[in-house]
This record gives sequence, C-alpha cells and structure tokens, in this order.
Amino acid sequence: MADVWSATDDVLQRAVAVKVMRADADNEEMFAKRFRDEALHSAALMHPNITTVFDYGEDEALTYLVMELVDGPSLSGLLRETGAMEPDVVRSIIGQAALGLGVAHEARVVHRDVKPANILVRPDGVVKVTDFGIARALDASGHTRMGEMLGTPNYISPEQAMGRPATGASDLYALGVVAHEMLTGSRPFDRGTPIATAMSHVNEPPPPLPGTVPEELRVVVEALLEKDPADRPENARAVALMVGVETTELNGLAEGLATLVDGNYDDTPTPAREISTMAADMERLLD
Repeated sequence: MADVWSATDDVLQRAVAVKVMRADADNEEMFAKRFRDEALHSAALMHPNITTVFDYGEDEALTYLVMELVDGPSLSGLLRETGAMEPDVVRSIIGQAALGLGVAHEARVVHRDVKPANILVRPDGVVKVTDFGIARALDASGHTRMGEMLGTPNYISPEQAMGRPATGASDLYALGVVAHEMLTGSRPFDRGTPIATAMSHVNEPPPPLPGTVPEELRVVVEALLEKDPADRPENARAVALMVGVETTELNGLAEGLATLVDGNYDDTPTPAREISTMAADMERLLD
C-alpha cells in the first residue's frame, strides 16, 4: 500500500527512508487508517531490531512516514541470491527477529505479516523487522473488512487462515515458516493460489527439514510450526533463548520493554559468557 524512497533530511542532515502511501480511490480511507496505525505502532517500539520511525505527515494528497534507512537487503532478496542458508546464520536472523517481535508483543502489538520481505539485514549482521502496516494493537479495533484475510498466504498462521484473530503466537508461526525457508531455500507452503496456500497451513504438515539441520534448531522450527497456537513457544523471548541468543541481546530486549511496560520486566542477572557474533557469517553471506 506504499512506495519507499531513500531521501535526505535537510534539517538533521541524515539519510532516511520515506514511505509514501499509494493513491487508491477504492481503498483510500482504509489505507489511510492503517498508515496512521503503522505510524503509531512503530513509533512506540524502540528496539535495535525494529526499524525506527522518525515522523509522520500529510501534505495535500500525500501521506508519508519518515523512517530509519537500513543499509542492507531484505531477507527475501538474500534468499533469492543464496538459497538455503547456514544454520548459524538462520539462528542469528531468527533470534534477532524474535527480539524485535518480543518488544512489539509486550506492547500488545501483533505484526500480522512476518515474512522475509519485512526482515532487513544490514552488512554487519544486525536484523531489522519492518513494515507494521497491517499490525494491530490487541486492545484496539482493527480495520479489517468483512471477509478480508490480512497477511501473506505463504506465511499466514492456521488461525489467521481460518478467520480467527492473530496473536503473538501467530507471528511466531510465521517466523517458523521463515526459518524453514531459510534452511531449505524454498517456501514450505506454496500451492499455486492464495486460498490453497493459506489452507495448506491448516491441513498439511510442513515438509521435513534436511538431515543436515542441527537437532536443536530442528526442534525450534518444529515448535514454531505447531498448528495449535497453544503448542508453540510461550513467547518471542523463549524463541530467542531456544536459538541461543546471548545475555547482552536479551538485555537489549529488556531495555526496549522498559520504555513500554514501566520497567516491569525480569531483570534477574544472568552469568556472564563470551558473546559470539554472527557478523563474520553475515559479511560472507552478503559478499
């Protein structure tokens, strides 16, 4: 529902991304409401693994967001170039995405469209979750029309495909689909048409992962892809722990939550460990 341009902020002299809502007479009012919601939702989510929103404005017929410009490709672009990825790279990307989603979920915001195109990867390996255009605050009314199914069929959760409300567990399911695609190089649910693809999430098991996938990572992906939301990991923080996110990154999640939930988060000290980084793997992947 928008085009994104790189631009220069003349006042602060910095590069930014400007997201401009496309003109669509048939959907203008609904798109405008979702665009404002994206501004409100994104501006409230301050975390290194979420793209930062700087400003929102309306200028005659143009409605726009000014956002952090991420110097790096989308995960969908990387997948087109590389195909299946190494398990350590998958762990890093999924873990960081889970940290960003964890902040959104603690703020009671569900993304509802987690997919490779909405995950950006900087050359230094930092991951940014972006595009909260159809996100919904759990304590607010949405802008879904009767019979409308929001989300991308290849990554939609079974409950969304059945017309039930999306929750944080729905985002985790989509993250599991993304992880499966990263490990295999192909989408696990793709049946040619949107409806058939969406219903395959409800009725079909995902294809088995290759035997080369480490068992501990296989367990995470299988847990994320459970059909029943109650059978998936408890929350996004649990997913980050399962894929091996280290202490400092979890502290970053806690700091992000502190601005959203009045500091009511678990800050129990964790024993210090040497922090491993995936930057070298990412640089090799992006070369």
